Amino acid sequence: MKNEQKAKNIRFIHTLDQIEGLPPEQKKDLAQTEQTYRFYANDYYLSLIHWNDRHDPIRRLIIPDPGELERWGDFDPSGEVTFTVMPGVEHKYPSTALLLVSNACGGICRYCFRKRVFISSQGEILKDLPAAAAYLRDHAEITNVLLTGGDPLALATGKLELILDALLPIEHIRIIRIGSKMPAFNPFRITEDPALAELIVRAQKCGKKIYIMTHFDHPRELTGEAMEAIACLRRAGADLANQTPIIAGINDDPAVLAELFRQLSFAGIAPYYIFQCRPASGNKHLAVPIETGYEIFEQACSQVSGLAKRARFVMSHITGKIEIVGLDAACVYMKYHRAAEEETSGRFFVCGRNPDAYWLDDYETFSTPHTPAKYPAYGPE
Repeated sequence: MKNEQKAKNIRFIHTLDQIEGLPPEQKKDLAQTEQTYRFYANDYYLSLIHWNDRHDPIRRLIIPDPGELERWGDFDPSGEVTFTVMPGVEHKYPSTALLLVSNACGGICRYCFRKRVFISSQGEILKDLPAAAAYLRDHAEITNVLLTGGDPLALATGKLELILDALLPIEHIRIIRIGSKMPAFNPFRITEDPALAELIVRAQKCGKKIYIMTHFDHPRELTGEAMEAIACLRRAGADLANQTPIIAGINDDPAVLAELFRQLSFAGIAPYYIFQCRPASGNKHLAVPIETGYEIFEQACSQVSGLAKRARFVMSHITGKIEIVGLDAACVYMKYHRAAEEETSGRFFVCGRNPDAYWLDDYETFSTPHTPAKYPAYGPE
């Protein structure tokens, strides 16, 4: 089937009952999880699943799991509310601002750290674009703006254009990043919308550099259709960089992670960040301990070329973006890649090893208890 036909016939799926490959008894077992945390996908992405394999990594990425009901984490594991200057605008690091422009996505990853946005936007999504643009104009230190959500490419191109038109006249903004998993979830959104490529071209003619921050989590997501979408974005002049968490049962195997790095480099996508899975509600069964994750990351890097191992292994903590840089028999070595307090940026520190640590707060030598006031711990009852 040609891509034009696939794009026209793609079916969006809101309930597990619509999935033919999932047996009725499994749908019944997942009913409570589906009621607690929203499910959303499309038949293109679901077609990547090997349904006879209960442990298929693509299935694990998109299909609810009873493990999500384990009480662990909270709705705002990185304390985003702390850095929200107005609904939909976050300013944590001096040079970078985040605009949460969408509460929709091409699918909902089970590891998502913003589940709260899909359950209830709670006033977090950008509503007042002129006020956001005024804030950006008034802060000349902001050179980078990240459009996120949700997924900005879940918006119609016309709506995305309105957002970019508010940003393009601001001279000190030089880079506009668009965080999107759409190349994996629904590549036809890109290949069958020439207006999107035209918008990227126009933005760059205005002196802005457009980066698409892709979210490929497993090599099997890099299909022929996805590669066409990548090529389309690159022809328009966008640069691409990829970020993914290390996720149990999906890419927590050095060979799998190395293959992801390798295929990304072949496609012209720079591996950018490997994240420690955030302690968001519902994520415990998908999380890998920090020290195990570091060892997986290093083993994967040892298998690929320099261009394929440009990623950093980081943790997006409330205090900053922390890079895990080494281990020995007694200690874990970390560094503030970026810090909420600018004077802390670049700080190197050491924690005593704890093989059961999933987050910085789990280390006795560096404890910063954090319970956001706005969001309940453990998710909805």
